[in-house]
Amino acid sequence: MLITVSGLLALLLTLLSGIPYLDFLKKKFYGQYICEDAPSSHTTKSGTPTTGGIILVLPAVVAGLLALIMDRSFGLKPALAIVAFILFMLLGFNDDYLKITKKHNKGIGAKRKLLFQAAIALIPALYMYFYTDSPLWLIFFGVFVVVGASNAVNLTDGLDGLAAGTSFFAFIACAVICYFKGATGLAIVSAAIAGSCLGFLRYNKNPAKMFMGDTGSLALGGVLGTIAVLGGFELWLAIIGGVFVIETLSVIIQVISFKATGKRVFKMSPIHHHFELSGWSEPGVVYVFWAAGLIFGVIGCLGLL
Repeated sequence: MLITVSGLLALLLTLLSGIPYLDFLKKKFYGQYICEDAPSSHTTKSGTPTTGGIILVLPAVVAGLLALIMDRSFGLKPALAIVAFILFMLLGFNDDYLKITKKHNKGIGAKRKLLFQAAIALIPALYMYFYTDSPLWLIFFGVFVVVGASNAVNLTDGLDGLAAGTSFFAFIACAVICYFKGATGLAIVSAAIAGSCLGFLRYNKNPAKMFMGDTGSLALGGVLGTIAVLGGFELWLAIIGGVFVIETLSVIIQVISFKATGKRVFKMSPIHHHFELSGWSEPGVVYVFWAAGLIFGVIGCLGLL
């Protein structure tokens, strides 16, 4: 019951907080600077308020904490998930803030960002090593999963509503899996994040009034990986987050192909841009990817339950 309450409360809080936060961003002109490598059609989005991840993360944290307290399931695992969620949000916000103040699309350096991501990822990885008698290699694998998930969702956040919608299905799957595995605390946190993702679509669906920025995308991916590691289903995250995996692989394939042969496999990567340049409408690409996210989530649940 409280799992559902957590999700609905997060949904409501995100919807309510979005109105004043959007007004604040417009007044401060905290706008997004569009990457030069994006399709030319995206130039019209320049200046759209960003750092919207604030109203995605904080409502989920509040709703999750209240539900955990009411359920009396405030254990160390859900606490660590929430801590990681907040830390990834702060890292992403710092990245977004640098882009805004410098007025270009480059924030924290890639190596520095990766170092901070790995440091946060050590939190769940070390916990699992010391408290579950896991082998030493699991520390490195856990860090890989969390950092990989954080960057994968970040890469996916390139179209209006794409990252929020696909994340919604991924976290619903996590909530179901955690519930049936007896990890009620993690299920509550997952449901809260899913609710916030759904609420955020009110402001992020096409045409987006607000972008989540790295503030939201790094946090969503980071906590998705964290929940998978703490829940013991990190291998299945490749299925649950299948859309994010495909997006990441498209970038890797594109880079390798271009460096090896001088030719590109896709018209542009991540792959959602390839479909755009192939004539698909932006909402059309997003809806297809949402459907894929739903299918991957269902497959992940059926495979684990």
